[in-house]
Amino acid sequence: MIPIRTKDGAPSPRRDKQAVKEASSSRVVQRPVPESQVKNARTYQIDQINRRFKPKETTLASGDTSLIFNISPSDPDFPFELESLKCELRVPAEYPQRKPSIVVKNNDIPRGFAINIEKGFEKLVETRKGATLLALINALDRNLESFLSEQKAETVKLVTFKDTRHLEQEATRTGPQITTTAATERVPSPAVSQKPHRPYIPEESFTRDQIAEAKARRAQEVRQLEARMSRLPNYQRSSDGIVYTLPLEPKRRTLLPLGLQQVQSAQLIIPLLYPLQPLRVLLNGVDSHDAEGVEELFTKLAFEKKEMSLTSHLNYLTQNLHSLAKQAAAATATEATQAANLAAQSEAKKAEHSSVVPDARDGKGPLQVIPRPPEWTSAAQGSHSSDSEDYSDESEQEGDEEGSDSSYVKVGSSSSGKTQEVGTAMTFPSIELHNVELLEVLSLSLVVKCDRCRTLNEVTGLRDGVEKTNLSCKKCATEFRVKFRKELVHIASTRAGFIDVTGCTVQDMLPSIFIPTCGKCSTSFPATPGLSSVRGETTTNVCRECHSRFTFKIPQVKFLVYSYAASLPRAQGVRANRQEKLGLHAGEQLPDKGACEHYKRSYRWFRFSCCGKVFPCDKCHNASEESGSHIDEWASRMICGWCSREQKYHPEMCQFCGRSVIGKSGKGYWEGGKGTRNKLLMRRGDKRKYKRVGGGESRKEK
Repeated sequence: MIPIRTKDGAPSPRRDKQAVKEASSSRVVQRPVPESQVKNARTYQIDQINRRFKPKETTLASGDTSLIFNISPSDPDFPFELESLKCELRVPAEYPQRKPSIVVKNNDIPRGFAINIEKGFEKLVETRKGATLLALINALDRNLESFLSEQKAETVKLVTFKDTRHLEQEATRTGPQITTTAATERVPSPAVSQKPHRPYIPEESFTRDQIAEAKARRAQEVRQLEARMSRLPNYQRSSDGIVYTLPLEPKRRTLLPLGLQQVQSAQLIIPLLYPLQPLRVLLNGVDSHDAEGVEELFTKLAFEKKEMSLTSHLNYLTQNLHSLAKQAAAATATEATQAANLAAQSEAKKAEHSSVVPDARDGKGPLQVIPRPPEWTSAAQGSHSSDSEDYSDESEQEGDEEGSDSSYVKVGSSSSGKTQEVGTAMTFPSIELHNVELLEVLSLSLVVKCDRCRTLNEVTGLRDGVEKTNLSCKKCATEFRVKFRKELVHIASTRAGFIDVTGCTVQDMLPSIFIPTCGKCSTSFPATPGLSSVRGETTTNVCRECHSRFTFKIPQVKFLVYSYAASLPRAQGVRANRQEKLGLHAGEQLPDKGACEHYKRSYRWFRFSCCGKVFPCDKCHNASEESGSHIDEWASRMICGWCSREQKYHPEMCQFCGRSVIGKSGKGYWEGGKGTRNKLLMRRGDKRKYKRVGGGESRKEK
């Protein structure tokens, strides 16, 4: 055993040295080579491939050997979806003097990537001289990922075209003859619609800097869009991050065409190279005829205004959807007018051409025109005149009717017998009607929110056309007026009616009474009991006439505000005014430190939420002329009397200067009764300071 250190402690001189620097040449032994490989290397290596892959072996006409087999990638983390590589190994007859080659046979691999694999195998053959065929195939397996990761090799596709110029020349020669014959026979030839030739528009290319800048901007704006819209109920995002389904609430829904009034969401298509590539939008759940023009117009405007963000584009669509629909309708009408003009011009050209054609009565054509007998004309003249008079009378009547109906009708107006589309519409989306022909609301119960104090109140027993006026808020006593106008719910309409409200807003539906109509015998359920149902409840009963079972379920209730009826204007209530300018400066004291005649030890002012004005106390608020018409509410903010800084309400001290706003602690009784019983600290004017002093001695004397 060689010691690491000597007895003196010094390192051993043989620690970093090997016993033998180089092996003796007599001890070097070459790797054993099988005798069969030495005799015929080509046959031996082909046998190795046969034992390893069991290929399909064929001999070509040139004498080369073709081996077709599959190579499964051995890398467990192989990133490409490739089960096996089907390749053909061609071994020349003069191997190993001539190099082998490989041909990729996979149909699912593009030819450009297949060329990369074949060239990579050629490089392996050049760099690994003397390696066997099996070693080369194993090396190809290990380097397959790198070969597929290279840039796709450029390829050229050759397409054959058939020469039809001789046919075109022949058609040119025979064209005038066919036209003359057709004109002579007076047989109208069908007009051949030639599609306009569209010029080739090359795809726009961008630099690397433009692409990088576009990707950075797209990522930033998409993050902003997701942060704002991801919590909404109808929000959806595709797996590739290109298509976003977003809720859409148009600002003026009543001004939209009928085909677009039911829009609730839209798909925003954001290309990968946005804003270099145009932004597109698809409206969901609407008529495609009305939506196509709006979508094309929005794409055009978005491409012109590239400086706007995604959120700005979405806001613009929400605010101006009605104007885009109007512009799209005008463009469609213009295109229709132009098409009609072109059709009229083509008809005029045909008529002019037919007038130039020689008459067939001259005996030059095969057709002969026989004149109408005079007795036919005289016999049919009377009936023809009477018919024309009848047609004229009918046309006048139709014209009068159309003239009466063609007057402009404002949105929300309707004829007699139809519910006026104003107020708040109540709909039952996804309602389930089984053996129910019609469903109507007999008695409606609602939850409404007060416009003044935002308190929820219940309104019950609403009947069709009956207005309830004796309603008020249970907190602030604001008066309500509610009126319900019913509609019939059936398989083609989910709207149950309109609700006109004043002073409140509709929030939800409580258990209400419904009357279903049987789908078999068309008999309505008796109105006296009715059927009570509510959102999410399945109601099942039996028809009183045919005894068939029916079921209806209301999974969801939605309230959509159309407008406010003219007879029921929306109550404005007490709206919070803008904060008045008090002329205060931070750091200075309020007048009298904020105290008033009612509370002299209160050093602050209060801003009341009912009117938004500032008063020292509630008594000063009620005594003022401006706020005398409404009831005061709790103040949620205050202004410190020491530093004049406005802040949230705090009971004892200012959050800025730290001073007490309720007087000195322990010196008074105001504000919660936080006084003192120590007679030494009581003020002289306090009657309790000297009470019962010496009272016992005086009683003894008496």
